[in-house]
Amino acid sequence: MPDLPAYACTNCGHWQRWPAPGPLTCPVCADVRNALPEHGFEFVTAKEVDAQVTSHWGPSAVAGITGFGCTPRFGLDSRGWVIETDAGLVGFEAAPWYSAEALAQLRRMAGEHGGLDVLASSHVHGYGALWQLQAELEPATVAIGVRDLTWTKAFRVTWPVDETLELAPGLTMHRTGGHFAGHSVLHDARRGVLFCGDALKVDLDDAGAPVALSAHKAFHAQIPLSHAELREYRGVVAELDFGAVYTPFEGVVGVTTEHVVHLVDRLLAGRPDAGPVPLEELS
Repeated sequence: MPDLPAYACTNCGHWQRWPAPGPLTCPVCADVRNALPEHGFEFVTAKEVDAQVTSHWGPSAVAGITGFGCTPRFGLDSRGWVIETDAGLVGFEAAPWYSAEALAQLRRMAGEHGGLDVLASSHVHGYGALWQLQAELEPATVAIGVRDLTWTKAFRVTWPVDETLELAPGLTMHRTGGHFAGHSVLHDARRGVLFCGDALKVDLDDAGAPVALSAHKAFHAQIPLSHAELREYRGVVAELDFGAVYTPFEGVVGVTTEHVVHLVDRLLAGRPDAGPVPLEELS
């Protein structure tokens, strides 16, 4: 990777390596799937982000999965998930930034669990500061869907993923396409968890329980998936057994394979829609 400075878009948090004084536009915000910044583009350096946010981490709803995030919210406010496996740790998605303390915690966890040698992400909305983890932890594998390489200017992909890739025993990436051409989910067969990226949006009640599901090409613009894209989703997800989903933003217990298949079947039955469907209608 060229020794160029990294800049983050203050609107969505996407990182780019760019010659000083930095980029003029953000390709993620300029894409139809994101909202444009109301007052124009602004970019900040790694040092500036480090001064603005504090990292936090802790166990998630499912044992063996630790979440990393930032306070206050930065960009899309993504979460980085660290998954314990029999072959060491796997990082999937990334937080917008990792403080020195968060990096030290990751190194401690790696020492306790046999290393952290694999990083991956569903798509660009989950990349966060993945570039920072690659620079600091030097994993052998950085896996991204081959059709999404255009978004990876901040880091180097070492394993472009076609349709499937086993990252560790029982932990397999599957390309769904749809939301992005290379969009992938990660299935944890041992825990019954689907790291679903933005294949799904989960609406939660005030207590954090799931109440509705939706699927979309573009959430902000409310562009639905096409029927062909939905059929591709169904072909992947129907074969995976899970009772919890982890988006790039939260982990939710109680969303199952059955719920998602019923959602897709409902969307295939008529005009495509990006709106939420109550979970009780999908049981």
